[in-house]
Amino acid sequence: MLQAGFLVVTAISVVATSFISGIFGMAGGMILMGILVAFMPVSAAMVLHGAAQLTANGWRALLWRRHVDVRIFGRFLVGLLLAGLMFAFIGFIPDRALVLITLGVLPFLILIIPRRYVPQVTSPWGAELCGFMNTAMQFIAGVSGPLLDVFYVRTDMDRRTVVATKAASQACAHLAKLVYFGHAISGGESVPTLLLGLAVVMAIVGTSLSKFVLERLNDKQFRRWTQVLVMVIGSVYLVQGVHLVLTR
Repeated sequence: MLQAGFLVVTAISVVATSFISGIFGMAGGMILMGILVAFMPVSAAMVLHGAAQLTANGWRALLWRRHVDVRIFGRFLVGLLLAGLMFAFIGFIPDRALVLITLGVLPFLILIIPRRYVPQVTSPWGAELCGFMNTAMQFIAGVSGPLLDVFYVRTDMDRRTVVATKAASQACAHLAKLVYFGHAISGGESVPTLLLGLAVVMAIVGTSLSKFVLERLNDKQFRRWTQVLVMVIGSVYLVQGVHLVLTR
């Protein structure tokens, strides 16, 4: 039976992180993943996270549907399908420490990679590579926002097109994660329907509220605050993940 306290924590977490993701196009998923793996087994956390983020990103893509770049989105799906087939063959399931360490390392890894070496989604094969790498990261850490951002950082898209196209792409990546880990737990622990339903509703609420804030940000503020937020979150998770490894 679900405890009322956990339901409250889940509701607040999903609303807040969906609101953050709705503004910056990422970061909220990183926060939510860290919260869920602290309270649930990894596979169950991946399923609940996938349901919440699928809803948040799908709703965000719907709200900004006129700004979605359909060609980039379609090419992203090609890479997603390739990554999905590869992981289905491997059958890899990460543990809690790996999830946290990957969440922590990812922003710093992205920072040290010269961005001129990363093809943009508008480049030949850039969107396909983006789809493959981001889906793979979804299966390893549950999120891929900072990595996804690298493929957009040097494009000429405005913030609305960036957020809308990333949202449509991430919705599909989270759907793939939901299916993958849902199959993994089909014979073991399950995620209560009430909890999934709560996550879906709260994700829609948080995403809807974020639209008003995004409209008031300019492109410079959008990019600056995104980078700061992700680095802070990454630092916290890196410390937590290393602590788990050292205390085993």
